[in-house]
Amino acid sequence: MQKHGIHILLLSVGGLVALGLIMLFSTSAFARDSHGDIYFFVKRQAVWLGVGLIIAFAAACVDYHVWEKWWWVFFGGAIVLLLLCFVPGVGLRLNGSSRWIHLGPGVLQPSEPAKIAAVFFLAWWFAKFEKKSEGFLFGLAAPMAVLSVLLVPILFEVDLGNTALIGATAVAMMFVAGAALRWLVLFGVLGLAGGFALAMNITERQGRLLAFVNPEKYRLGEGLQQWQALIAFGSGGVDGLGLGEGRQKMLYLPYAHTDFIFPMIGEELGLKITLATVIGYLLVCLCGSLVAANARDRFGHLLGIGAVMLISLQAVVNIGVTTSLLPNKGMPLPFISYGGSNLVVCLFLVGILVNIHRQGKPLVPRLAPAFLRARVQPRL
Repeated sequence: MQKHGIHILLLSVGGLVALGLIMLFSTSAFARDSHGDIYFFVKRQAVWLGVGLIIAFAAACVDYHVWEKWWWVFFGGAIVLLLLCFVPGVGLRLNGSSRWIHLGPGVLQPSEPAKIAAVFFLAWWFAKFEKKSEGFLFGLAAPMAVLSVLLVPILFEVDLGNTALIGATAVAMMFVAGAALRWLVLFGVLGLAGGFALAMNITERQGRLLAFVNPEKYRLGEGLQQWQALIAFGSGGVDGLGLGEGRQKMLYLPYAHTDFIFPMIGEELGLKITLATVIGYLLVCLCGSLVAANARDRFGHLLGIGAVMLISLQAVVNIGVTTSLLPNKGMPLPFISYGGSNLVVCLFLVGILVNIHRQGKPLVPRLAPAFLRARVQPRL
């Protein structure tokens, strides 16, 4: 498994991307803002896929230690992009949130590169201050103070989901880096309490929490998406209604081609394919973790863990929301949902994992003779 982990990871990612294009072809024909072209979203996603593959190939070829040296450039660029969201004429405000900026013919969500910037910084920090990771100052307070420079603009964009995602990824990386568990637990409790307090003071988010507690009562309001998603899963059953035969995409389920594409998989392809999709993400998480564990140095180890957590946590949140296990939060399903920024970022993270694997420690069979293990040369 460890020897072939990267191949299993790439096959899983390829399967998820292919499934995403197929489901986007099936669902986006009924989406709003398609400009009269039933293939509008498929074409745009294909373009982003091409860009993402090029970037992933570059990330797989470029030594990942470049990010250790130049993390601050990426970090500063992410801050600039986040601030552009609030510049009139550049930032784009939709559904009460300022999360996007105009980028030529397309739109960019700056919180996506901000996720990568956060992982670069944390990997560099805990590689540099390895011996001080257990202390409160260097293990929690100082890195979170720097990270807040990214989190505060995202929070003011009214994007609680990505703020929580970066925070959760940071906690996971800190735990792996050896930060004291008591401080991480305290930070997690305070973070959950603060997020809940903020959500209860924002009318839309408060409605989503109430709908989560009592979905049937709010099924025609804030709970509409999750209620229709459950109907989609129930209609699909084990075998599904057939590709292209889903009904919820016909404007019954809002955003069926983006954040709520997972219920469409359930409705059209059934329980078998939804379980296969979940297994695909589990394989990405497992194999990515094996790649990170086999990294040659501490920076590569933490960088790999951060990349895996960003992809895995997004999948957990999206699947949890669409199955009503979590309160509604707009977060795309990695590699499958429509969204160029997220697709490119996820493929970039996969490219980094490939590069970490290429430079990883040599894998030597345990039963090999001692003299052979001693003669194994490092893989470059």
